[in-house]
Amino acid sequence: MSKRVVILGAGESGVGAALLAQKQGFDVFVSDLGELKDIFKDELDNAGVLYESKQHTREKIFNADVVVKSPGIPDTVLMIGELREKGIEVISEIEFASRFSKAKYVCITGSNGKTTTTLLTYHILKTAGVNVGLAGNIGQSLARQIALGDDKEWYVLELSSFQLDGMYQFRADIAVLMNITPDHLDRYDYKMENYIQSKFRVVQNQKNDDCFIYCLDDENITKELAKRDIKARQFPFSNFKEVSEGAFCINDEIQFKEREDVMSVFVEQLAIQGQHNRYNTMAAGIVARLFQIRKPVIRESLLSFKGVEHRLERVLSVRGMEFINDSKATNVNSTWYALESMKTKVVWIAGGVDKGNDYGELKELAAQKVKALVCVGVDNAKLLESFKGIVPTIVETNSMQEAVKSAYYLGDKGDTVLLSPACASFDLFENYEHRGRLFKECVRNL
Repeated sequence: MSKRVVILGAGESGVGAALLAQKQGFDVFVSDLGELKDIFKDELDNAGVLYESKQHTREKIFNADVVVKSPGIPDTVLMIGELREKGIEVISEIEFASRFSKAKYVCITGSNGKTTTTLLTYHILKTAGVNVGLAGNIGQSLARQIALGDDKEWYVLELSSFQLDGMYQFRADIAVLMNITPDHLDRYDYKMENYIQSKFRVVQNQKNDDCFIYCLDDENITKELAKRDIKARQFPFSNFKEVSEGAFCINDEIQFKEREDVMSVFVEQLAIQGQHNRYNTMAAGIVARLFQIRKPVIRESLLSFKGVEHRLERVLSVRGMEFINDSKATNVNSTWYALESMKTKVVWIAGGVDKGNDYGELKELAAQKVKALVCVGVDNAKLLESFKGIVPTIVETNSMQEAVKSAYYLGDKGDTVLLSPACASFDLFENYEHRGRLFKECVRNL
């Protein structure tokens, strides 16, 4: 009798897992409390995979041998607890997919910068001719790629804490931890310690010949490292301190060190600018050095990388005002880096679903740089309270169109209008991409 695999959640990762499970000869069932997108319905229908939407039928789920859970479903959901009590294995799509591939993995996580670092790392490896794929919290799911037979020698994976929470036997050959700042605390009982432990799952199961790349400037990482015995080779990166192996920035030059070998690149030459992008560049560059990619190829890749949509993306200049789309800034720390990189007065568009945000660390920068704050969200009370008396002008809006128009009227020639929400998008938008696309559309319609 074939093993029964039940998949909870029918998004990209869930459908990919379903296709892979079926290919492996399992008895497969997909269940989603929401409405399935037509594209995913068609795929499941064409593959002959049974599914249900707008409900979870217990008798069809609790007879599973393995449950593959969407990262969007919290571990605190009653059904997940009951499944585990029954001894049914509940895992993530990455954990499931990796069991059917001999690939090696570069795994990148962190509260901020992971998408840019993942895409930059992939760009360098791909340019160098490495047989590499891209998956995780970005693009096509790992399970789908393996199911379609497009298996690679290496994968660069962007991993969220939610994905890491469902990973147990999986091992990263190269683990990258960018930073740990408060985010998603609503999923971790509002305890920072729980969130830190989740991020550190990226190093679980690592061996002596694996590699761990991390930010030496991040206090949460260094404090946790002091408590742990990390088996992997360690490669720190820093904007302030010289390191014997890893990367650091000195006199506007980034130096990469691996054993006795040194390579450097001038910050001003990088295609992506800003303090946060120095960190992203250092992490991706260390990975490239570990692959022993030729220095000219690494340098050329760092200078040719185009950046990430919705991350400090220049949209247009209107009446002498620059409009910047940083919709991917879904937490306070990410917005700090955005404001820190601004060279002009800022009209700042922010707001959305608050995830337990503490806006304290933004107040100094806001006082220096922000001339007006445009709130766009269902509930803006916390933003209003935090920046009252700090930002001279604060207005509330109920749509992106209204927010962009307000920002336009509040700005002057030479100013920057910055969408950097510091919040999740789910009150008014489908996701941060939808929010960013709407922003760009509204700017173009001015």
